[in-house]
Amino acid sequence: MSGPRPASRRSSAYSWLVTIPLALFGAVCLVVFISREHGWYHEWLGGLLVMAGAVAASVSVTQVIIGRQAYAVMVTEIPLVLGLYFLPSATTLLAMTGAALVTHLWNRLEPAKLSFNVAVKAASVAIALLVLSLFPASHDAGPWTWGKIFVAALASGIASHLAVAGVIAVVQGRHAGRQALGAGAPAVLNCAINTVIGLVFLVLLDATKWSVLLLAGLVLALVLVFRSFAGIFRQHRTLAEVYELTVALRDEAGTGGLPDVLLGRVRALTQSEYATLWLAAQGRHPEVLLTSRVDDSGGLFDISPTPTEVRDQVLETGRAVAVGSQFEETAKLRGSLRAAGLRDVVAVPLRSGQITIGTLEVVNRVGAYTTFRDADVQVLETIAAHVAGAVENSRLVDRLRYDAYHDRLTALPNRRRMVDALAESVKVRAEDEVVAILLFDVDGQRNVNESMGHAAGDKLLVEVAERIRGIADSGALVGRIGGDEFVVTLRAASIEATVDLATQMRERLRGPMTVGSLTLDVDTAVGVSVYPDHGSDPETLLQRAELAANAAKVLPYGVQPFHPALESRAVRRLGIAADLRRAIDNDQLEVYFQPKVTLADRHVLGVECLARWVHPAHGEVAPEDFVAVAEHTGQLARLTEVVLTAGLRHCRAWADADRPLSIAVNLSARTLLDARFPDLVRDLLEEHGVEPGQVTFEISEPGMLHDIERVLPSLYRLRDLGVRLSVDDFGTGASSLGYLRQWPVHEVKIDDSFVQGMATDSGDLAIVRAVVGLAREFGLTVVAEGVESELTLELLEEMGCEIGQGYLFSRPLPFERLEAWLSAQTEPESTPTGEVRRLRAVI
Repeated sequence: MSGPRPASRRSSAYSWLVTIPLALFGAVCLVVFISREHGWYHEWLGGLLVMAGAVAASVSVTQVIIGRQAYAVMVTEIPLVLGLYFLPSATTLLAMTGAALVTHLWNRLEPAKLSFNVAVKAASVAIALLVLSLFPASHDAGPWTWGKIFVAALASGIASHLAVAGVIAVVQGRHAGRQALGAGAPAVLNCAINTVIGLVFLVLLDATKWSVLLLAGLVLALVLVFRSFAGIFRQHRTLAEVYELTVALRDEAGTGGLPDVLLGRVRALTQSEYATLWLAAQGRHPEVLLTSRVDDSGGLFDISPTPTEVRDQVLETGRAVAVGSQFEETAKLRGSLRAAGLRDVVAVPLRSGQITIGTLEVVNRVGAYTTFRDADVQVLETIAAHVAGAVENSRLVDRLRYDAYHDRLTALPNRRRMVDALAESVKVRAEDEVVAILLFDVDGQRNVNESMGHAAGDKLLVEVAERIRGIADSGALVGRIGGDEFVVTLRAASIEATVDLATQMRERLRGPMTVGSLTLDVDTAVGVSVYPDHGSDPETLLQRAELAANAAKVLPYGVQPFHPALESRAVRRLGIAADLRRAIDNDQLEVYFQPKVTLADRHVLGVECLARWVHPAHGEVAPEDFVAVAEHTGQLARLTEVVLTAGLRHCRAWADADRPLSIAVNLSARTLLDARFPDLVRDLLEEHGVEPGQVTFEISEPGMLHDIERVLPSLYRLRDLGVRLSVDDFGTGASSLGYLRQWPVHEVKIDDSFVQGMATDSGDLAIVRAVVGLAREFGLTVVAEGVESELTLELLEEMGCEIGQGYLFSRPLPFERLEAWLSAQTEPESTPTGEVRRLRAVI
């Protein structure tokens, strides 16, 4: 436990600069008086009576706090007046000085305080005697005598006040001394009043000695009245100061200045040497320990003189603990105080409900009483109740402010905080660096939510947040701006350096993550934008980083810097939403057909139906663009129905012409989430009279993985209708044998990226070979899309792949051109199931 700092001993040392001259002056005057007054000691009985009266009068005390010391100026004008009239000067000086010594010894003042008060009393009484000696002698208690004694007593009071102001100036500086001097008018007025009362006593005693009985009763009554008045005044002052403290606490709530306002006022209110605020660590709030000391003008310091045993007892009992001469119930703790060099201490709990969140402590009483009393404990408990409320309000405001700028799940800065931070960053422009924004989009988090629950998804996000925070540079700011989107902002040398950094961070972020009892491989797509190349305001930079991250999802390396084409494509998608609705309603979409050929005998067994749209202003719109628009604007169901209806109509026509061709239609996982879709398929099959086996629905593998649990019911209903189901883009997701065994599918369609590369890339060749072998083990048909060369065709035939589709056979064609292609490139061949078209040759 740290003790008081040495600065407090400097204050006592400096006070001797005033005490010693005063004591020497009093001693010199005493010697002079003794040498001039022979037989002064014969009045020893009168001296004892004056001394006793002065001790009794000392119940009225004016305390002046100087530094860590409290110096008392006794209000003893009444016995002084009597001594000036009835006793020799030496006897009066000794009686009054002796009374001061006895009084302060009884109060057990420290040596510095005791010496100063005794020296002040001796010097002030000596001055009164010297002033009185300047006037001609008188032998009656008439007006002339009243005037002389009044002037002498008033001179004593003024001298006492000047001595106090002088020691304050020496210890605390001239400014404090001038303030003390200016505040002395009430003390001088009080001295004058008491002198007048003393003169009344003098007149009565001079008239008859028996008046002492009446005066004793009067004195007793005055003492009682004074004490009552003083008590009422103290209560009023305490209430006023507590109210002012409450107002100050309210005004400082949430500003961070609470300790500065609180501790100085508490110390002054309780007239204590130290006031300490201790708050236990709570959540993200650290422990707080701040102390104000009476003579410390440097502010608060982070140590406390309170023994730990006292604070521990407060925490254990939840009640106030007071240790000192007035508190017998805590006598066992006085040893701890003596060991720390302290006299007394009061510590009260700060409560939030039933929980003690800290303590408010005061140490070493320096006021009118020499130790703390029960009233001080009550006052401090009242203050503590307001302080606890202020602390809770301050923490609430801080928590609300924190919550407004931080993500509750990960405790990272949220979008608002990141925007503000970026706004500050872009204000500082350096020629050799850029402000970089790296947006990490977590792949698979939605799938975790739906398959394992949101609690597991939250754990995954927390783990990702910790990893990103761990791999980010020390100067980077990491935040979460969306459900599965994290942002890192930092300064980098260039956009190329930023992309390299993003690639490194993405690789370090990859790897297994444990969620519950499962270990998942989670990947991310990273979008990059930089200031000033890609924008000048935070919202634009973030929006462009999001566009880049969306584009990065389809890239094998998963990192994409922003470029204007991404934005123009997004803006274009947004602009064609209304036009797409009109095109669907007005039958302006066209359905193209791409043949599917058996590789063993070159039979054209069916076609894939593909939507195409030529916009009147933008020209041909890429299918991925208008399909994405349809998916995000609720038009996907209508688009799917248009394509399926066109395919069924032509399928019926081909069957009627005795040359049946099956159709394949792409489905989005979002379409399968609609429970009404299987019923729509059944109705359309019945309407067009098409056998369900002639229809294949191709569902993208990544789309199925994201919503597998939710789409399975629709898949089973479609299978029960008799339609065929195909896993499209197989190999681009995160498939496993277990998934293929669970899905009610009939066909696997290998993604064209593997088929096109198999002739030159041994890795792609191995993937295709593995998929074909896997599908045959499960009894599934294998379709290879993207067949564009004879070598690819030969490799697929050798592996045992059954069906091919690609530019080697034909591009997607409108219906009229498909019919022409069938006539030009195929020839009829009769089979037990009817006529089929067989390729003449692959050109």
